[in-house]
Amino acid sequence: MTDANGVLVDAVVSLELPHPAAASAGKMLEMDQVNSQFVPAVLVVRTGTSVRFPNNDQIRHQVYSFSPAKRFELPLFQGTTAAPVRFDQAGLVTVGCNIHDWMLGYIVVLETPYFGKTGSDGRVQLDAPAGTYTLRVWHPRIKGAAVGEPLVIARDAVQRKLTLQTTGAAPVVASPDERVRALQDKFRRADPKKPHP
Repeated sequence: MTDANGVLVDAVVSLELPHPAAASAGKMLEMDQVNSQFVPAVLVVRTGTSVRFPNNDQIRHQVYSFSPAKRFELPLFQGTTAAPVRFDQAGLVTVGCNIHDWMLGYIVVLETPYFGKTGSDGRVQLDAPAGTYTLRVWHPRIKGAAVGEPLVIARDAVQRKLTLQTTGAAPVVASPDERVRALQDKFRRADPKKPHP
């Protein structure tokens, strides 16, 4: 999978069934916080999946989502564990941190067992039985709604090469040290009389 800038990493590819599949039973996944970033930045789950949000940073985070598919808020201190969040409704869940507004992650909740995420080579492989599906692709930078097209799988393997229209180059995330320096500079400008380290 590509866009105008080349290989498209972290694109969610799914094969939707004519009727939603039963929810996942008891599956547990994680979206961690490492260096003030969500890891992975894009997580794909089936409906019924629970997600833990461990904090492996030395600082506090407050993970939240106001997305219609799932609303929640979790104060997370380093070394403490919050209860997992169960995702029962299909849709896109945008995750942020109330303390560190640059932190952004996505949880894509699907009603199909046939999904994957493109790797560093822009490829994904889905193992699905013969049948009629809707091939869907989602990426944070796709213009408009998720791309969808009918797909019929016979006995032989099916390959698709897709080029998507995206909203520009991938965002460059500043390192934690650069963000701390920027925040310190902001405080210095706000109150130049106070000494700062």
